[in-house]
Amino acid sequence: MDSSEIKNLLTQTLSLDEVIVSGEGSHFEVIAVGSLFDGMSRVKKQQTIYAPLMAHISSNAIHALTIKTYSPQEWARDKKLLSL
Repeated sequence: MDSSEIKNLLTQTLSLDEVIVSGEGSHFEVIAVGSLFDGMSRVKKQQTIYAPLMAHISSNAIHALTIKTYSPQEWARDKKLLSL
């Protein structure tokens, strides 16, 4: 599993405005931006990202996953603070 496969899977299954995936081997970081995160608890946001990836997590194709989720408004404010 590579970064582009994770990005494609999340893009196809969730209504996201932007997805950035980095990492290699079985360790990845996902930054997901979408209005679907408005009003969600932190746990629910994590579960939303995990759901389409569970088969790959169970098979250990993905061993470690760091998730950051943003609403479009949060992303507009916070992306300046990240060095992307």
